[in-house]
Amino acid sequence: MSSLSRELVFLILQFLDEEKFKETVHKLEKESAFFFNMRYFEDCVTNGEWDEVEKYLSGYTKADDNRYSMKIFFEIRKQKYLEALDKRDHGRAAEILVKDLKMFSTFNEELFKEITMLLTLANFRENEQLSKYGDTKSARAIMLVELKKLIEANPLFRDKLQFPTLKNSRLRTLINQSLNWQHQLCKNPRSNPDIKTLFVDHTCGQPNGARAPSPVTNPLMGSIPKVGGFPPIGAHGPFQPALAPIPAPAPLTASLAGWMANPSSVAHQAVSVGPIGLSASSNAASMVKLPRTPPANNLAMDYQTADSENVLKRPRLFGISEEMNNLPMNILPVTHPGQSHAHSLYSSEDLPKNVFSDLNQGSTVKSMDFHPVRQTLLLVGTNIGDITIWEVGSQEKLVSRNFKVWDLGACSMTLKAILASEYTAAVNRVVWSPDGVLLGVAYSKHIVHIYSYHGSDDLRNHLEIDAHVGNVSDLAFSQPNKQLCFVTCGEDKMIKVWDAVNGSKQYTFEGHEAPVYSVCPHHKESIQFIFSTAIDGKIKAWLYDNMGSRVDYDAPGHSCTTMSYSADGTRLFSCGTNKGGESHIVEWNESEGAVKRTYHGLGKQSMGVVQFDTTRNRFLAAGDEFQIKFWDMDNVNVLTAINADGGLPASPCLRFNKEGILLAVSTNDNGIKILANADGTRLLHSIETRALNASRAVSVAVAKGPIIGTFGASSSTTGTSIVVADRSQPMTAIVGMNGDSRNLPDVKPRVADELEKSKIWKLTEMNEPSQLRSLRLPDGLMPIRVVRMMYTNSGGAILALTDNAVHKLWKWQKNERNLTGKATSALPPQLWQPSSGILMTNDIRETIQEDAVPCFALSKNDSYVMSVSGGKISLFNMMTFKTMTTFMAPPPAATFLAFHPQDNNIIAIGMDDSSIQIYNVRVDQVKSMLRGHQKRVTGLAFSNVLNVLVSSGADAQLCVWSMDGWEKQASKFLQIPSGHVPNPLGQTRVQFHQDQIHVLAVHGTQIAIYEAPKLECLKQWIPQESSVSITDAVYSCDSQSIYASFEDGSVCILTSTTLQLRCRINPGAYLPSNPSTRVYPVVIAAHPSEPNQFALGLSDGGVHVLEPPEEGKWGSLLTLENGAGPTISSTAGSDQQPR
Repeated sequence: MSSLSRELVFLILQFLDEEKFKETVHKLEKESAFFFNMRYFEDCVTNGEWDEVEKYLSGYTKADDNRYSMKIFFEIRKQKYLEALDKRDHGRAAEILVKDLKMFSTFNEELFKEITMLLTLANFRENEQLSKYGDTKSARAIMLVELKKLIEANPLFRDKLQFPTLKNSRLRTLINQSLNWQHQLCKNPRSNPDIKTLFVDHTCGQPNGARAPSPVTNPLMGSIPKVGGFPPIGAHGPFQPALAPIPAPAPLTASLAGWMANPSSVAHQAVSVGPIGLSASSNAASMVKLPRTPPANNLAMDYQTADSENVLKRPRLFGISEEMNNLPMNILPVTHPGQSHAHSLYSSEDLPKNVFSDLNQGSTVKSMDFHPVRQTLLLVGTNIGDITIWEVGSQEKLVSRNFKVWDLGACSMTLKAILASEYTAAVNRVVWSPDGVLLGVAYSKHIVHIYSYHGSDDLRNHLEIDAHVGNVSDLAFSQPNKQLCFVTCGEDKMIKVWDAVNGSKQYTFEGHEAPVYSVCPHHKESIQFIFSTAIDGKIKAWLYDNMGSRVDYDAPGHSCTTMSYSADGTRLFSCGTNKGGESHIVEWNESEGAVKRTYHGLGKQSMGVVQFDTTRNRFLAAGDEFQIKFWDMDNVNVLTAINADGGLPASPCLRFNKEGILLAVSTNDNGIKILANADGTRLLHSIETRALNASRAVSVAVAKGPIIGTFGASSSTTGTSIVVADRSQPMTAIVGMNGDSRNLPDVKPRVADELEKSKIWKLTEMNEPSQLRSLRLPDGLMPIRVVRMMYTNSGGAILALTDNAVHKLWKWQKNERNLTGKATSALPPQLWQPSSGILMTNDIRETIQEDAVPCFALSKNDSYVMSVSGGKISLFNMMTFKTMTTFMAPPPAATFLAFHPQDNNIIAIGMDDSSIQIYNVRVDQVKSMLRGHQKRVTGLAFSNVLNVLVSSGADAQLCVWSMDGWEKQASKFLQIPSGHVPNPLGQTRVQFHQDQIHVLAVHGTQIAIYEAPKLECLKQWIPQESSVSITDAVYSCDSQSIYASFEDGSVCILTSTTLQLRCRINPGAYLPSNPSTRVYPVVIAAHPSEPNQFALGLSDGGVHVLEPPEEGKWGSLLTLENGAGPTISSTAGSDQQPR
C-alpha cells in the first residue's frame, strides 16, 4: 500500500472516531494493522474480554512470531486459566488448558505439568509462586503493566503505537478545501452555496440576480473550524468551505468548540523478556514507574493535537498507569468529548427532590434565577411586573419592586402610547450577571431594566432601555472581549447587544423571520457567539461582528425553544414545545449542528412552553405534566419524576442554584417551592436557625441596652479603638479592622457570621490535661518531624507527611464504642499499613531535604494522594500504598499542590521558582504557566463560587487568578507589622471560608482575613510577642473558628468573624513536661465534620487529637448581667494586636 493510501487510512480512523463508530474503528485498526490502540486493548484486558483481546492482537502478531509475542499470549491465557480456577469452574479451566495453553508445552513441558497440577488444588494460591495472587481486578492490572512493556518492546509493534499528529477533523478539512476549489471554478458562484452531496462535483446553478463577488475577495468563511464547533458557520452545506483567511473577525480562525490534546511520545525502554512462568510480576509499582508509551486515552485524544498556543508541553518522562486512568470517584477520570469531568461524582440521590419550604410570591411566577455567589438568594419575576429577591433560607423577602418606568420622557412614542392605555407589563426574564453585582429584567413591553445589587435590601436603578418594539422575550449577560454586556431579543425579530456599564447599543442582529424567543450567549476558547431561537422553530448563530447569521437550523418539531449549555460549557441542550403541544428535549452535536440525543418522557400535549435547566454537568430537569422530570445527561430515559407534594402547574417554571443542591419551582397558588438535597437541607436549616437566633439576640440586646459594636468600640465611644494588651489578662476585645470602623464593602455578612459577632467570649486559659480531651496517636515507626497533615474527607483517618518523605495513616475503626467510625480523642486509631508492609514514600533522590517544601493533596474520595518532598510528584493508592506514577522532576521543585474543584485531571502546582503550573495529569501537559510571585509559592486555594484561584508565596504576597483564562486579577502584599522580621523563606498559607469569598491568610507574623477577588484586607490579628511565630492556622469545618499554633507550643482558638481570642491551650495541657526538648506544633488540621476537633502535627513526630471537654466548646461566652455590657480599656484584652 502506498504511503498516501496508508495516510488515508489514518484520516478515516480519525473520522470514524469523531463520529463515534467505535466497532468500525477497531476493525479497521486490526485489519490495516497500521495503529495498535493501546487504550482499547487495556479496556478489553481490564474487562476480561479475552476472545476480543486475542482477536485484536491477531491483526498484528501470532503467538509463535517471536519470544515477545509468545510471552504476551501466554500471560493472557494463563490469566484466563487462573480466573476460571478462582471461580471453581474446573471444566472451563480444563478446556483452556487443552485448547490454549498446551501449545506452550513444546517450549517448557515442566511448566505445563505444573500448570496442570493446579487443577488438583482446592485453591491455586497454595502454589508458592501464586501465593500472592490477589483478586481478579488487581491481577489483571498487574498483568496489563507487563503486557504493555512486552508490546512496546516487540519489533512487530514498532511505529504502530503512536497515532500520527493530525489537526482535528483533517479529512473534513481536505473535503472542504476541495469544495472550496470547486466553488471557485463555478461560472456563477453564489455567496451562500447550497452543498447537498459529495457524490458529484459541486456547481452553482444560474444566479437569480447579480453575480456574487468572487470567493477570494468575499470569502464565505475564515479558516476551518476544529471539530466540536456547533455548525459549520457560513455555508449551509454539509461542510464548511475553507477560503483565504480574512483579517476580521479574529474569532473566525477557530471553531465554536473546545480542543483536544495529543500526548507526546517517548522512546521505548528495552524490555527483558524472561521465561514464561506461573508467577505474576512481583513489583507492580516499579513497573508503573518505568518509561513507556503514553496511554491511549479516549480516541479523540489519541487522534488529535492541541491547537491552543498557550499549551506548554513538558517532556513526558513517565506514563500514567491503567490503574490511574480508572480511578474510582473521578479522581483522574477518563473524559470524553461532551461529557462532564465530574460525572461519576454524583448520583441521583444528590438531586434536590425534598420540599423544604413554600414561598408566597403573590402573583404568577414567570422567571427565576439563583444568585451565582450567595446561593440562597433567589430572584423572581412575575406576570404583573413584580421582581423579588428572596433569602430562601430564612424565607424572607429582601427586596420587592413593582413595574415602573423610571424615565417616561426618554421612552419612544410607541411605548408611551401603550403605557397610556395600560400601565402594566409582565416579566419575561430575570437573570443575574456572572458576578451577581447586576441583575436584568426583560418586560413584555419594550423595556429592559438593569439594577445593581449591593446586598440585603440595597437594590439600585442602573439602566433603563427601550430595547425592542413590543415584547422583550429574553435577556442574558455575556462578556465579549472581556466587556460585560447583555443580550436581548424580542417581538421585532431582532437581537441586540448592549454595554452593561453605560447602556450603549453595540450590535443589532437581523435575520429571523419570526419573533425571537430566546438567546444563549456562549464562548469556546476565544470565540464569542450567540445562539438565538424564534417562535417558528428556527435556530441561528451570530458572532459579534454585524456580518449576519452563520447558522440556520430547525429546532426539533419546529418548537419554540430555549437553549442552554452544561455548567462546564461542553454540552449543549435545548428544550421546547411546538404549536401542537409536543415537547422535545435534546442534546446537540455541535460539530454537525444535528441532534445527538433525544430524551424521552416529555408530554405530547404540553400546556405552554416547557422550561428546563441543567445541573452538576450531569442532570437535566424539566417542568412538565404537573411534575418535575429528571434525566441523566447520558441516558435518554427519565431518571425519576416527582410532583413536589402536589400543587404544581402543568408546565412549572424551575431553576437550580449553582451548586445544584437547591431547586426552585413555581406553584399553582402563586408561590414557589424550594426543594433541597441533604446538603441543601443542612444549608437552609443552618440559615433558618441562625436567623431565628440572631433575631432573639437582637431582642435581648434591645432589652438590656447597647453592647459593644461588632466593628468598633462601645456605642458610647466615638471613633475606633485598637487594643494592645499583654498575654496574661483574660478579657474581651472587639475592635475595628485596619484601624477603622468600616463594614464589609458591598457584601452583607452571612447570617451565621452576624450571629457569631453578637457573641462576647471570655478568654479561657487551658494549662492542665484535665481541662480538655487529648490523644497522642500510637506510632510504631520512627518519630520524625511532621511537616504536612490533614484529615481524610470522610473524617475517619488522619494522614501525615514527615520530614523524611514518609506518609503515615491512622484509621479509626467503626465499633460499639465508635458508631460513626470518625476520628475521636476517646479511642486510639490504628497506624494503618497494607499487608505488603510497604510505606508511601516520596521521591527524594538528588534533592537537598533542607531546601524541600513537602506538600500533598488528597482526592475527594480519599482513595489517592498526590505528594512531593522536593523530588518528583508521586501519586499513591491509599489502599495499597503503591506508587501509581511519578512525574514532573525538578528543577523547579513543586512546593504546593491543589486539585481543580471541577476537574480532578487538573492540578495547580506551586513551584520553587515562584511560578504556578496548571497541569493536566492525564495528558501530561502544562496548560498554563502563571507568574506573579517573587519567591516560591507556598499556598493555593480554589473558589468555585468566584471561579478563581488564590495563591500565596514566601514573598508574603497574595494573588488572584481567573480560572477561565488564568489571568491575574489582583495581588496584594501582607501588611508586615513593624518590629516583626519575617523569615525570607517563611510560608504564607491561604484557605477559603465556607462562603468561598473570604480568604484566611496565615503568615508567621499574623493571621488576616481578605475578601476575594479584590483582596481587601478586612481584619488582621498579630501576636504581641514578635519572637513567637505562628506556625500554622486553619478554619474549623464550619468556618466559625480559627485554630492557630505557635512556636512556643501553644494553640489559640479565635472567632473567625472578629478574630477575637476565646481560648488558649498552653503546652502543659497536652504535652508531657520535658524541659530538655522543645516540642511545638508544626501543622494543624481541622476535622471535616466536627467543628470543635483539630489535630496537631508536632516537631517531635507526634500527632495529637484535641477536643474540648464533653459537650463543651473552646472558650465560654461572657454572661451579661443587669443589662450592662463589658468595658474595654487599654489594659484589658488578649494577646493580640487586632486591626
